[in-house]
Amino acid sequence: MKILQISSAASFGGGERYVADLTNSLVARGHDLYAVVRPNSPLIAHLKIDREKIKTLPLRNSLDVPSAHELARFVSRHGIEVVHAHLARDYSLAAYAARRNRQTKFIVTRHVLFHLSRLHRHTLARSHRVIAVSNAVARELRAQRIVSDGQLAVVRNGVDVDRFCVAFDRARFLQTLGLPADVSLVGSVGELRTLKRHDDFIRAAASVAAQFPDVHFVLAGLDTSLSRDVHKHLEEMVIETGLKDRFHFLGWVEDAEKLLGSLDVFVSASETESFGLAIAEAMAAGTPVVATATEGAQELITNQVTGLLVPIRDVGRIADSIAGLLSDDERRTQMGVQARQILIQEFSLERMVDQIEQIYRD
Repeated sequence: MKILQISSAASFGGGERYVADLTNSLVARGHDLYAVVRPNSPLIAHLKIDREKIKTLPLRNSLDVPSAHELARFVSRHGIEVVHAHLARDYSLAAYAARRNRQTKFIVTRHVLFHLSRLHRHTLARSHRVIAVSNAVARELRAQRIVSDGQLAVVRNGVDVDRFCVAFDRARFLQTLGLPADVSLVGSVGELRTLKRHDDFIRAAASVAAQFPDVHFVLAGLDTSLSRDVHKHLEEMVIETGLKDRFHFLGWVEDAEKLLGSLDVFVSASETESFGLAIAEAMAAGTPVVATATEGAQELITNQVTGLLVPIRDVGRIADSIAGLLSDDERRTQMGVQARQILIQEFSLERMVDQIEQIYRD
């Protein structure tokens, strides 16, 4: 089957990991994959397809007419059977390309909970299928009355669990990041955005640091805004809370699986998560998780069994949960094992690709 993935993403996050994992898995299954991305897209380095099958276009916004026309020509030239879009600003461009090529089906994955505009509602009405990455996203789409029940399919995100069980030298890996090799480590991974509430993680870290003098804290992720205001604010907070020597900003970490496997506790302090791919990856690595009770986290975690759920913005509960896990080696180990088991059973990448492949065929 000839399948085109389109994504105008300028940074690499959970949605882009989804596109890369889906694309590469479909290639491994013998499908003919193509991609349309922006110039210098971070996705290019993660896609295991021939460079001539990757087309770069400006993809400026939903009304980028030149990109829409060029996309339609690309679809026609290569006989694409399925166009699969992942970001709201790409929906109308993908819909236009499919409409100009009658043999082409238009598929959308909705990754987030945010409301869609009237234009997007009109565009999605033309889609053959809209995939929600979680039950929470599906509920939001139904509440907005954007798509019919016949169009909507829930395919929960999947994680390549095998990627997180590779043996490595923890001490050496931490040294490559400039971190002490033999310390306990509490960390978070995610784009430096206000909605991620990394400021609450820092406040909780200050409380935990007072109880555990040997614990260090890490935050991996980038502030992709031009001003970098969020990063500056977080750095100022670290200094104000006295964590300068024990809190480390790692930026982009290529070996995320090694980082997650090196943590004693993973923390997600976000105020909204449609799924929470970083949480799922930490669970796949066998690392116990403390997460705020976002809709996505509640779908992944059974509280007190495969992780700890705390109220959103409750810094005290975040800190107490981290401290409780750091104080109990046996509980951390047991929770990590149970978390990994549930990922294998319910959130595997193979299961996700099976279901999407079937949607393409249908």
